[in-house]
Amino acid sequence: MKIIKIALVLLIALLFFNFKDKDHPKPVIYLVGDSTVKNGKGDGAGGLWGWGDFIGQFLDTTKISVQNHALGGTSSRTFQSKGLWEPVYNKLKKGDYVIIQFGHNDDGPLNDTLRARGTIKGIGEETQEIDNMLTKKHETVHSYGWYIQKIVKEVKSKGAIPIICSPIPRNDWAAGKVPRNDKSYGLWTKQIAEKENVTFIDLNAIMALKMDTLGESNVTETYFYKRDHTHTSAKGAVMSATSIIEGLKASDNPLKKYILDNPKIILPAKKKIYLIGDSTMANNGNNPNAVGWGVAFPKYCDTTRIEVINKARGGRSTRTFVKEGLWDMVKNQLKPGDFIMIQFGHNDAGAIDKEKFRGSLKGNGNETQQVVRDSITETVQTFGWYMEKFVKEAKEKGAIPIVLSQTPRNEWPNDKVERRADSYGGWSKIAAENTGAFFIDLNELVALKYEQLGKEKVNTFFPKDHTHTGIDGAIFNAETVAESLKKIRKIGLEEYIILPKK
Repeated sequence: MKIIKIALVLLIALLFFNFKDKDHPKPVIYLVGDSTVKNGKGDGAGGLWGWGDFIGQFLDTTKISVQNHALGGTSSRTFQSKGLWEPVYNKLKKGDYVIIQFGHNDDGPLNDTLRARGTIKGIGEETQEIDNMLTKKHETVHSYGWYIQKIVKEVKSKGAIPIICSPIPRNDWAAGKVPRNDKSYGLWTKQIAEKENVTFIDLNAIMALKMDTLGESNVTETYFYKRDHTHTSAKGAVMSATSIIEGLKASDNPLKKYILDNPKIILPAKKKIYLIGDSTMANNGNNPNAVGWGVAFPKYCDTTRIEVINKARGGRSTRTFVKEGLWDMVKNQLKPGDFIMIQFGHNDAGAIDKEKFRGSLKGNGNETQQVVRDSITETVQTFGWYMEKFVKEAKEKGAIPIVLSQTPRNEWPNDKVERRADSYGGWSKIAAENTGAFFIDLNELVALKYEQLGKEKVNTFFPKDHTHTGIDGAIFNAETVAESLKKIRKIGLEEYIILPKK
């Protein structure tokens, strides 16, 4: 009987808590704003993210949830006129939160055929009647502050809690500082917050101070991109979200009780590009007279989203890269979606059965040669066979192989840069064709550029010998590789490549 009573008590308690949870679901934080809150679909396309994509990682989402309703291109006016605010308003319940951030697009024209999204500057009650050239409807346009205040009032009418943020700073610099908007949209958001007695987070000022501390060179290409001074990278979006959290902690807003003490921030996983090859690609122990282009290549990559892993090794041929286990070490690290660039040829012409024992058989065939060294018999394959092995096994791992012909030497027979299109360059191309890999004829591309520069200039690229470049030559070759990756869109790396403006 006692057991039955205990079971009944537990059942009643369980039912009570179930009903309680249904009657009182956890509160929701609704985010409304522009592309700096959610860029595009919020999937990081083009490397751009909004702070709304990461702020949930700072919060205890077992007790509160986040819904990001921001939309790129909207202003405080068009977010409402397009009907984006209405579904948020309709779902609001007592105890929910709405974080509001607009301003980047409010400075546009009030009326045009492109976007017609601007608002009247300030927080006043003045209006302007327009026949909207875009929507073909008559419209009364209000001030920026009026639209922000309208959202705030409607949030409060539902018993929800509004939080206003000033717009994030742009990556513009003047005299080593990031300009603030404390005399425009930052000021006007603050004034509305004071007028409505709601929490104000000066996101613009908090984040701008962080950027000032880091300095322009450290901010650009890490938190923002040179190509875009408004939209943040993933790291920039986390910086924005961190600034909001700091603002919340300093406020008396009840939302801060949901902030995690030690949040674990997870950035989007980077794509990886592996490089395998010889000294013309490798690091070479930081030797200034022998710098492989792989050393300079990362400067042309968006390293906030992609990681370059240079596994090239000086003195290696296709054969020795396999024989020494270097290929197996790379292969075992490959994951689906990784890229691998493969370039050999300079050392494969060496002796097959003496000296460094690194030569491979010529061509792309299946012929072999048995070589005995230190009582160990090795089956040596053709250059093309080894190249195809790299490609096939990379594909088995789900990686995307890119074959490159070898860099040209600083040799000028008949006043033309030496090519090897009928040997290692040609065999590399055939190996790529046989296995369906992408192919970049780096030998031909660089040779053409060398000929345009002339012998005298090209000589400065080769401080040691006719094969190895110094840093200037490495940069030159790396840029040529980057240009090719940008051009061959089917490879899928073009959005990760950053080329200098010319």
